Amino acid sequence: MAHLSGEARQTYVADLFARIAGRYDLMNSLMTGGMHHHWKRVTAGITAEGLYGPALDIATGTGDLAFSLAQQPGIDKAVGVDLLPEMLTIAQHKKSRKAEDRNTVFVQGDALRLPFPDGAFACATAGFSLRNMPDLPQAIAEMARVVSPGGRVTTLELTPMGPGIKARLFRLYFHGLVPLVGQVVAGDRGAYTYLPKSVDYFLQADRLAALFSQVGLVEVGYRMLGFGTVAIHYGTKPAQ
Repeated sequence: MAHLSGEARQTYVADLFARIAGRYDLMNSLMTGGMHHHWKRVTAGITAEGLYGPALDIATGTGDLAFSLAQQPGIDKAVGVDLLPEMLTIAQHKKSRKAEDRNTVFVQGDALRLPFPDGAFACATAGFSLRNMPDLPQAIAEMARVVSPGGRVTTLELTPMGPGIKARLFRLYFHGLVPLVGQVVAGDRGAYTYLPKSVDYFLQADRLAALFSQVGLVEVGYRMLGFGTVAIHYGTKPAQ
């Protein structure tokens, strides 16, 4: 469940996403009205702005954010890393269909122990995956480690909303309708019951920004999207 931690959380989440990999893209489009594509393009633009070299997308899933990174000016290659072969198989299939995605590479790996040396990338990002990390500070610190000085770390994530009518409506939709759609479309009500609950347990936007600062990033900030349901956080690795 959403409150699990450590290895138990990683095992639970890995099994969950392996089960729903085949319907992952379709459910994302249904849940967001297709807006997740726009949010990922915006995130890629913020991540790579003014930078040159390779880019990294951790917990890349089926690769959409990595593909968007690869299309940014100054980015010569995007690497998507994910723990699950089920997700990477879909990402590779998507890559094979489009010539413009050929400068995107996918590798299997753990976001908490990235298989790359220090400073290997101009920038790094994570899209809709932080909530599922068994060690959130470690995940952000690993992104910062593999980014070169002056590079940027960003995340795109659903965020808990403050009290109000919008929060009540969103909760009704996310906790009520989404599990039903998950049962009908993906055949997995349990997975799409966990996902809304994972937002409830996640950090609010200002607390996530504070965590960015705690791992040593500077110029930290965030931008709200989706009527306050989604946040893009960003920070810069200090120049040496």
